[in-house]
Amino acid sequence: MHARRLRCYLTGGRPAGARRTYPSCRDPRPPERSVPLMLPGVLYFATVSPVWSGGRAFYDPDGAGTTAARGYLLTAAQFSDVAAQEMYREPGRDLDLTGVRAGSRVVLGPGRYETLVCPGTLDGHPVLTFTAPWGHREVPGNPPSAAYLRHIAAGLAEAHGWGAERAAAYLAGCPGADEHWTPESAAALLRSAPTDHDGAPGRRGD
Repeated sequence: MHARRLRCYLTGGRPAGARRTYPSCRDPRPPERSVPLMLPGVLYFATVSPVWSGGRAFYDPDGAGTTAARGYLLTAAQFSDVAAQEMYREPGRDLDLTGVRAGSRVVLGPGRYETLVCPGTLDGHPVLTFTAPWGHREVPGNPPSAAYLRHIAAGLAEAHGWGAERAAAYLAGCPGADEHWTPESAAALLRSAPTDHDGAPGRRGD
């Protein structure tokens, strides 16, 4: 949801607090427009992020509730290159999107972001994102790091205008995040100044 994060995919670069530099898309132009979206399904955190440490964010379109998102109007080539970078592949090959339609799910591979999901359409364009092939109940949860939580909250503020308390309540309630973060602890983090050692939280009971 954070425009600067998307810019790192499009033009190359490393987001603040991340551990990876992205190579860029073939077409580095900014999106023609962007809009805030609420998608059916649930945001959850699982596995371990080599970029942020802690749990990674995934989208389960079959989960109960809604997920805050942001729609960017990109070309098919740009979307393919962004997806390739999330799949730890070199950008440069167009994805076959012919099977993607509203309500569909296309599994391109076993990787953690190799499943394309199309929750619907907007102004005649498919709304596309990528996630893991499993649902949120099929994998152990893992809470996000403080740096990652800050990053997602910044995207929520930018795309949806949410303040620290609303973002904290939303994120702390997500499966996986709720194993460590509470609305109070997340809000305190989001109100505080970031540090260079915002690391991954431990699990409850550790």
